[in-house]
Amino acid sequence: MKPTVTGRPVVQVTGGRVRGRTVDGVSAFLGVPYAASPVGRARFRAPGPVVGWAGIREATALGPTCLQGPYPPGIEQLLGTSLVAGTECLNVNVWTPDPGGGGLPVMVWIHGGAFAHGSNAVPAYDGAAFARDGVVLVAMNYRLGASGFAVLDGAPANRGLLDQLFALAWVRDNARAFGGDPDNVTIFGESAGAMSVAALLSSPAATGLFARAIMQSGNAGVAATVDDARLLGGELGKVLGVRADAEAFAAVSPSALLAAQEAVRADFARDPDPARWGESVLVAGAGMSFFPVVDGDVLPAVPVEAIAAGSARGVALLAGCTTEEFRLFTVPTGLGDAITVDALPFALARFGIGASAITPYAANRPEATAGDLFAAMVTDAVFRGPTRQLVEYRTAVDTPAFLYEFGWQRAGLGAIHGLEVPFVFDNLAAATSLTGPNPPQRIADEMHTAWIGFATNGDPGWPRYSEDRLVMTFGEPASELVGNPRAEENAIRYPGRQD
Repeated sequence: MKPTVTGRPVVQVTGGRVRGRTVDGVSAFLGVPYAASPVGRARFRAPGPVVGWAGIREATALGPTCLQGPYPPGIEQLLGTSLVAGTECLNVNVWTPDPGGGGLPVMVWIHGGAFAHGSNAVPAYDGAAFARDGVVLVAMNYRLGASGFAVLDGAPANRGLLDQLFALAWVRDNARAFGGDPDNVTIFGESAGAMSVAALLSSPAATGLFARAIMQSGNAGVAATVDDARLLGGELGKVLGVRADAEAFAAVSPSALLAAQEAVRADFARDPDPARWGESVLVAGAGMSFFPVVDGDVLPAVPVEAIAAGSARGVALLAGCTTEEFRLFTVPTGLGDAITVDALPFALARFGIGASAITPYAANRPEATAGDLFAAMVTDAVFRGPTRQLVEYRTAVDTPAFLYEFGWQRAGLGAIHGLEVPFVFDNLAAATSLTGPNPPQRIADEMHTAWIGFATNGDPGWPRYSEDRLVMTFGEPASELVGNPRAEENAIRYPGRQD
């Protein structure tokens, strides 16, 4: 059925008035800047106040996306790249059922993409279904790659996280303009977005900016030391032929910066030498190059350590992952087929996994190939184990926490990383390249309802995690609560786990 445009609402936000569009009862305001354009010298500075405008600004088209390259082949075909040209990349999209109302829960989406890809322009992140069901949905952009996370002399660290904090402050200041309650904000994100949520949970600068948090397929151990990350910035400077400082990098064109960034990331993947790149970059990043660092300011400590010590006590957490996360990185890329039984121990060693851990996984999966075992073990080491551990830390400080697992399998790929996102957004039609044909609407209904329940009143619809270790598993033929699934594999300890 053709959508019906029923209005052109105007609201006042920081910077001026914006005019959106109301379609089928949902008002959308797209590409609204929350900070000044990060161009020239501003690319390597903290975000600054948005430049105001006169009159009414149209907010009916998606805003520019932050500087980035495409995903690797294979993954690109599944996830796609939604790029919009322009300089005002620090923008938000807002969907609301009632811009003239008040008291609605607010959810703020932080996209994933390994801190190097992604944007709020991805079709699956359309927030109309959330607004349809009574939520103000905000989706933000933030600086990526070297622009957001390279450690350079004369530049603040963690610029991408500073952008996220700036966007959350914008939400606090402007939520009421869209009918939202600034005291009932839930942040949620997937992959690097979930890692960002963990960072925000551990950051004193985020205190009071949100009441609840959702982590989808993340890890709270992702943070390098400043000194190690500085090595990566130095390598970037060598490729560009300039000093590794903010002034020199600001004089480089965006296209040259992006080309150098991609060259360094490729070299990083080919030659994972800790002496060259820094051990914490290799271990914490699990294949990523530019990502948050422990700077003593935005991040006083590795997020998992701060959270274990009680950071953000009282901020309820919903967290989980997909059953077969790492198959996204092994099946479409062909990596899984290339891993032999003899090569498996060496492939696992890159992720700090000892060969002795292979035995229980192989016993539980008698038909599995070496590539299947690799994906299952790395899934647990990088995603599932750390997620369970984080939930346990929240319960230890008497903070409500809930654990889920997404187990529905797309034929030929499995329950891969990122597959749950269009289900959460109840937006399956926008992500058929990822979900394939005829994904189950029932699971989208269940997950979407659970996320809204948690954001509204802290209750996703199942008991909080406790000694019975209940995990809500979304899958076929039915979703169900499971007590401590795959317990013997859970018992395996990997480097970096806090016990």
